[in-house]
Amino acid sequence: MFTIDAHLDLSMNALEWNRDLRKTVAGINEREKGLTDKPDRAKATVSLPELRRGNIGLVVGTQIGRYVAPGNPLPGWHSPQQAWAQTQGQVAWYKAMEDDGEMVQVNDLQSLEKHIKLWADSSIANQSKPIGYILSLEGADSLVTIGHLDRAYNYGLRAVGPAHYGPGRYANGTDATGKMGRQGLELLKEMERLNIILDATHLCDDAFWQALDHFNGHIWASHNLCRALVNHNRQFSDEMIKELINRGAVIGAALDSWMMVPNWIRGISDPKAMNCNLDVMIDHVDHICQVAGNALHVGMGTDLDGAFGREQCPYDLETIADLQKVPTLLKKRGYTEADIENMMHGNWLRFLRNAWG
Repeated sequence: MFTIDAHLDLSMNALEWNRDLRKTVAGINEREKGLTDKPDRAKATVSLPELRRGNIGLVVGTQIGRYVAPGNPLPGWHSPQQAWAQTQGQVAWYKAMEDDGEMVQVNDLQSLEKHIKLWADSSIANQSKPIGYILSLEGADSLVTIGHLDRAYNYGLRAVGPAHYGPGRYANGTDATGKMGRQGLELLKEMERLNIILDATHLCDDAFWQALDHFNGHIWASHNLCRALVNHNRQFSDEMIKELINRGAVIGAALDSWMMVPNWIRGISDPKAMNCNLDVMIDHVDHICQVAGNALHVGMGTDLDGAFGREQCPYDLETIADLQKVPTLLKKRGYTEADIENMMHGNWLRFLRNAWG
């Protein structure tokens, strides 16, 4: 089944992890054997050939560059200007993939429909089709000024998550607290003017509710799961899920084990020992559907290879192509073919057609 994945850190993997994503996953992992600079070395799950093999023809590809103030222990850049430069290198990588025929940017209704038509053409092998990408900024720290958002829109940026982990320049994210200041509210206003999608993922609770009060544009959550099943501020409470549904949002289901099962200890827990498989993701998907009363507000947003690999994702997933297993699991839970098509691609398509129409 054709699949849309609403969150992949492709350019981060290419530039910071030095992975040639044109290669097979096996080839990437073979080259990383013996490396220890990252915990997920030789455990990658994502590459462009694997996306094609899994019929995942459209993704939301991120830029990411965090600014960290003195005393902030998180990894990141020491000035917004450095963070901006990092994201510009990431844009250059996406453009290099376009030049190589590997990817194509999708940034409006016309390019969306053209790309969907191409991937629906069974007379052309997937291996010959470019992967479509919608450009998103995960954490807005790298926007040196509000004016930089207009510059980013002009090179194709279509979604922004104002926060990532910890305190940010525009909003506070996971494991932080506190509302947005004047600069964050100005960012929301400019996003609304440019029709840039607000990604509610990673907003701390205070910023989440404030953002929804102030932003009247289109909202999605590219990669999130349920606080009712794993109690952590990174997850959405049922009240947050209900409000997103009221705003017409779609929530992408993530495949990061610590979000999927309770009591995960990073660097120690093992997916198999914790019984973390793809069926656990279906538990979260099903919870969102029960809160919504339908299957119209959830999609795929895996975050695979988002600074973790096979050591921290479902044990029955070797590569991202194994998303092909998800429709069968959904069918076993009683979801109809129409429901499954919506969750694999239809809900994201409806959202984008509405946002860009």
